[in-house]
Amino acid sequence: MTLKLDKKYRYKLLNGLLGWLVIAVLLVNPGIVQAQNQTPDKPTYIVQPGDTLTSIALNFGVSLTDIEAANGITNPNAISVGMPLVIPGLSIKGYLSTEQISYGQTLTTLSRIYQVPLDTLVLLNHITSPYELYDGSSLIIPKTNQDSAPYPSLTMMSGQSLLEMAVLGNTDPWTLDSLNGLDGTWDAIPGDVLVLPSQSKLKATSYISPLIQKIAISPSPMVQGQTVEIKVTTSAPVSLGGSVDGYNLHFFPNGTNQYVSLQGLYGMATPGTYPLALSGKTEDGSEFNFSQMVLMDSGNYPQDPPLQVDPTTIDPAVTGPEDVEVAKITAPITPDKLWNGVFQLPVDPPICIKSWFGDRRSYNGGPYIYFHTGLDYGVCAPSLHVYAAAPGVVVFTGLLTVRGNATFINHGWGIYTAYYHQSKFLVKVGDVVKAGQQIGVIGATGRVNGPHVHFEVWVNGVQVDPQQWQNKVFP
Repeated sequence: MTLKLDKKYRYKLLNGLLGWLVIAVLLVNPGIVQAQNQTPDKPTYIVQPGDTLTSIALNFGVSLTDIEAANGITNPNAISVGMPLVIPGLSIKGYLSTEQISYGQTLTTLSRIYQVPLDTLVLLNHITSPYELYDGSSLIIPKTNQDSAPYPSLTMMSGQSLLEMAVLGNTDPWTLDSLNGLDGTWDAIPGDVLVLPSQSKLKATSYISPLIQKIAISPSPMVQGQTVEIKVTTSAPVSLGGSVDGYNLHFFPNGTNQYVSLQGLYGMATPGTYPLALSGKTEDGSEFNFSQMVLMDSGNYPQDPPLQVDPTTIDPAVTGPEDVEVAKITAPITPDKLWNGVFQLPVDPPICIKSWFGDRRSYNGGPYIYFHTGLDYGVCAPSLHVYAAAPGVVVFTGLLTVRGNATFINHGWGIYTAYYHQSKFLVKVGDVVKAGQQIGVIGATGRVNGPHVHFEVWVNGVQVDPQQWQNKVFP
């Protein structure tokens, strides 16, 4: 008698036999499974896109010759993405990953979420000061396998115990004690970032406070002469404050439990790291304070040719009082945001920019200690019209020694635009203007070498590159 099976049952039987065959092979040679997750005995780096052997050697502080010898490399240009490289001279084992640090992460936090001894991180990255760890910097992290993910974490709140943290993380205080290298279950304090068992499904807050869910800093790194935008998402309504590069940050609501601060960065600020401080307080009294270094890059501004001007217009006895007056005009921070979208051009096309923002300047043969604080639009269109770049309220019109006939418009949130060297005003203080509305006529008043309109954008008391506002929507 012949047993006949229909197609469906023959297919199931074949799959079952194949499954048993795979299990048998793995039992005979378990190394097939283990090889995929086995931790390398030597420190191993996986080549990433954009890497060169030279950049890898520099990143790990080893010589090119040593890294070639350790890996038997005869052609430095032959490395490829995904290729494992042994890094000589390191007394650790495992995969070496380069991770970008986000605002709020500290060495202690990184040690915990990656379960790497603090001393190992310090030695591996040649860290001599906590100030070397800034938003956007890169850190070498050893991992047991290529896919190792950071442990989930929570920030301890004021009045919270380790037992409460354990309950939230579906674990016990002794596990938290062990994972976080505490001296005992009593050792955790408010503000501590504590990691949870890797299987925990609890959604983690930021590394700063349970009140903070997300912080986004753009651009990162910051750039001299640009506007930095800081967006904060919280778990509850909160009053936020802070500072960067000596300027107090002003936060405004930008959605449910979302806040944004816009701050200009001085065009001749020294590139380097600066402290960015954040603080917050809820209605029930919960609060936090945190500060960490952030990087400011150079704007790479060129030098203008030396300029000859009336000496009176560069005399500090004249320019000083005028600068004070302009600072007072642009100081008020009003709560209503009046603009929407990108800022429009202040003149008719075709446009020709005679001098760019940030250009370094020398007057009357002096040193290059000045910079151009806006954009100079020359007379290249048939009309001489000057237009408002965005909706706002006119807060000043008048004649200034350096700036000539000037108009200032308040757009809210500490944002102002200014229009200098006009020959005629078409608006007055208190007028509400629309984007694209004519407000004046191009002229040659003040410190000029010819007719043009000098256009500025002020962000919380600092002149910034107007083109950033013409190309990007804030916030």
